[in-house]
Amino acid sequence: MSSNLYDATVPIFTKHLTGANKWLDKAAAFAEAKKFDVQVLMDARLAPDQYHFIKQIQGACDQAKYTVAKLTGKEPPSHPDNERTINEVRARLKTAVDYLGTFKREEFNGAEERACKHTWMPASLRGGDYLDHFCLPNFHFHMTTAYAILRHNGVDVGKNDYIVELPFPKT
Repeated sequence: MSSNLYDATVPIFTKHLTGANKWLDKAAAFAEAKKFDVQVLMDARLAPDQYHFIKQIQGACDQAKYTVAKLTGKEPPSHPDNERTINEVRARLKTAVDYLGTFKREEFNGAEERACKHTWMPASLRGGDYLDHFCLPNFHFHMTTAYAILRHNGVDVGKNDYIVELPFPKT
């Protein structure tokens, strides 16, 4: 089976967004064990001028949905960034994963050459360039920053929590 941009988007985004729920489990357990409100972690940031944890997750969810929508020539759904609690963050992750699950591999046929543009972009990019040079780096920036916020604050997340699982062949 030949590769298309579906392979580089839907399964990867789904894996990481689903895996972030384990981070939330660990964050909640950490806060409970240390006897503080988990909201402290949801509002945490690495620097005063950087987005907090919730906004990083919102950014990753948005990047995933915009990527697959633009690559398939669809209009992405609008999701207001109104999550404030850990349970609302879980719901946002589920909404993004559910949306990703609506895409079929064949919808990505021709996506490498499809023109992709956001209103803030001065010009369109080829779909392959859009994915490689903007979407994947931006998605992983938000995911890595969210991970780093939790780790910096003492939550026991490790590399395997970020990588989640590897697609070893089934024997």
